[in-house]
Amino acid sequence: MIVSRSAIPHEPAPYRLGTGQIGYDPRYLRAKRLLDLALVACALAPLSVVMAIAALAIRLDSPGPAIFRQRRVGRNGVEFPMLKFRSMYHNCGESSHQAAYTRFMRGAVLNAADASMPFKLGADPRITRVGRLLRKTSLDELPQLWNVLRGHMSLVGPRPPIPYEVALYTPHDRLRLAGPPGLTGPWQVYGRGRVPFHEMVEQDIAYLRSQSLLYDIKLLLLTIPVVLKGRGGA
Repeated sequence: MIVSRSAIPHEPAPYRLGTGQIGYDPRYLRAKRLLDLALVACALAPLSVVMAIAALAIRLDSPGPAIFRQRRVGRNGVEFPMLKFRSMYHNCGESSHQAAYTRFMRGAVLNAADASMPFKLGADPRITRVGRLLRKTSLDELPQLWNVLRGHMSLVGPRPPIPYEVALYTPHDRLRLAGPPGLTGPWQVYGRGRVPFHEMVEQDIAYLRSQSLLYDIKLLLLTIPVVLKGRGGA
């Protein structure tokens, strides 16, 4: 599969996390890493067929690569290239998303037409037909299993933000960068487009402070019905 190339700094400087940093128990981090590797190893074989079909559908639906690579901010503010299946038309700009995220951080409602998802951006003309299905089922996130294997991410944790989002963070908001980012987490299970930005931050910080492998497993299990019901980011 072809990966789109974007300008990525070679060695980006970490962001300052501010005061009140969250200390981590190394035993929890080791157990969390072992859980990630074991589950990804079990999942890769059956999911490889799904990923191959998704990649083919993307290439047939619109011009451009199947995989999209985007700079994200991970643990302790260190940037890394996150992989996703491309769900938008190739070479779309990010100005509309950046403007919407700025409004989201300020507490503005992004979708007044949908009372169940007021903080999720509505119809986006940049999204392709296949991309809409991939987002709805969260299949666009599957390439991040490679990020988990590389150690950039965990299966469970706060979603990794884009650098221009972090540029707007307060020192308190940056606490959500204290731990490994994840494919799923409390926001994906309990929040998504239903909660404002400040509640998302508090959910993530509370999760990072818990450092419970049982809670990680619980969030993984609760993610399954979320995906099956199509409550992804369509």
